[in-house]
Amino acid sequence: MKKPILFAVVALMMAACNNNQEIKNTDNMKQELVLTQEWDKVFPLSEKVNHRKVTFETQYGLTLAADLYTPKDAQGKLAAIAVSGPFGAVKEQSSGLYAMRMAEHGFVALAFDPSYTGESSGEPRRTASPDINTEDFMAAVDFLSKLDNVNPERIGIIGICGWGGIALNAAAADTRIKATVASTMYDMTRISGNDYNDAFDIEEARYKNRNNLSKQRLEDPMAMAGGVLDTVPPQAPNFVHDYHAYYKTPRGYHKRSGNSNDGWRVIGTQAYANARFLYYINEIRSAVLIMHGSEAHSRYFGEAAYHYMVDGKAEGYNFVGKPNPVPENKQLLIIPGANHCDLYDGGEENYIPWDTLAAFFGKNL
Repeated sequence: MKKPILFAVVALMMAACNNNQEIKNTDNMKQELVLTQEWDKVFPLSEKVNHRKVTFETQYGLTLAADLYTPKDAQGKLAAIAVSGPFGAVKEQSSGLYAMRMAEHGFVALAFDPSYTGESSGEPRRTASPDINTEDFMAAVDFLSKLDNVNPERIGIIGICGWGGIALNAAAADTRIKATVASTMYDMTRISGNDYNDAFDIEEARYKNRNNLSKQRLEDPMAMAGGVLDTVPPQAPNFVHDYHAYYKTPRGYHKRSGNSNDGWRVIGTQAYANARFLYYINEIRSAVLIMHGSEAHSRYFGEAAYHYMVDGKAEGYNFVGKPNPVPENKQLLIIPGANHCDLYDGGEENYIPWDTLAAFFGKNL
């Protein structure tokens, strides 16, 4: 029995190295990550904050890698914010910027790589699950709650793009989350099942997609779907050009980002395609701010989520629930002129209202 075990360990280590991370085998078989220590973000480090690399465990036994930002010279127990997204990105991109800006405003802020992504553990790489990704946020809250300089009663979260929807799902599940921001959000279950603007919201189209994914599992379950296009044809939709302008240029390119490189596994979001995970957001009692650009192709996700969260019904939601018991602390903020990716880093016009976000968390944490 020794040879199969040895081969399995060797295979695991080789797979880890091939995905820009190293994993040490420990006595209890926990995955200990060896993290990149040099500053390799797509944004410069602020002189107003301290930064260090950290790791924490999820209830699924995965180890997540994160960047912890704290305001310099801060004393006492502070409010804290966990940040992740966009879907397919890494903490060296948009989520790290959001965390650093929140630390500048006096919060302890944690930007983490989701399970199976970036420097975090999990095989096969770039695989997603509504349950596991929601747990990622809750595990981040666990980690922040145990820090000596954090008040565990004052913790919020920020989800960007696809992680905006995941943040709402986490807020519906975890009452420790006292305030949530969903920025330029996607509902990953809706887009995976229905495609853009619900173009394939019919049983026949969903069956065809399920059939293709089922076949893919036998043909090549490790095949990658590809990230953002290297070259965008002029006639492509504007949002494709917007993605390219962020992920494929020095503005946002990162070597560990799936969106910047070879993307996700073809079957990596199969679990999302067959789920609808925002069913209970109309029962979120804590504060929520949904922020979207007026010109974002994804704007309909945020507006529909907001109206369902407050009213219990919205276009694109086949289910109807009761109105929210605490609607007064829910807010929809539309940023004039901003497209989807402008809310990743502010874009050329600095569209992200950092002071507004800080005020929202300051009031509700």
